[in-house]
Amino acid sequence: MASQPHPRLTPEEYLEIERKAEWKSEFYNGRMFAMAGGSARHSLITGNAMTALNLALEDQPSTVGANDLRVNMSQEGLYTYPDATVVCGDIKLADSKMDTLLNPTVIVEVLSPSTEACDRGFKFEQYMKIEALQEYVLVAQSKPRVEIFRRQPDGDWMLRTVEGLEGSCRLESVNCSIPMSRIYAKVNFGEEPEGTPPGP
Repeated sequence: MASQPHPRLTPEEYLEIERKAEWKSEFYNGRMFAMAGGSARHSLITGNAMTALNLALEDQPSTVGANDLRVNMSQEGLYTYPDATVVCGDIKLADSKMDTLLNPTVIVEVLSPSTEACDRGFKFEQYMKIEALQEYVLVAQSKPRVEIFRRQPDGDWMLRTVEGLEGSCRLESVNCSIPMSRIYAKVNFGEEPEGTPPGP
């Protein structure tokens, strides 16, 4: 006898399960997806980026969120955990639990070999639905390279790429610049992050 398909969850059911779980899961279209753990390099770069953002914004009305803060576009959209977020001005949260952010101004994702395609494709498509979002930042692990996608007045997105440790990343939406040397402080590029496919 064929097994019955699992019923799709509502966002409310997902949140109830997620808030009791020992590990983080994303949610979309009625399904939960367990999030894989990150490498040591991923953790280092994420921590560096958050520290740099906090230092750059300490005198501004902006708030930096860590990767345990859930983000949601709409009740029907993706629920996920970006590596870092910045909110300019007042924070809008989904409910009284205060653990789901609705209005990030900046979203930062540190790319991993297993997640890069999703971060560039599906997730970016979902993030673009957030009216408050002004900049989407993708940070490479294998070399000092940061891509900043900036929303234009007509709704299009413009890309600026920064490479090398001498440059800096300018985030116009929150009026700050972050040195590449801070994002990649103590990163050893001689060791490939876990999960990197072998070269040709």
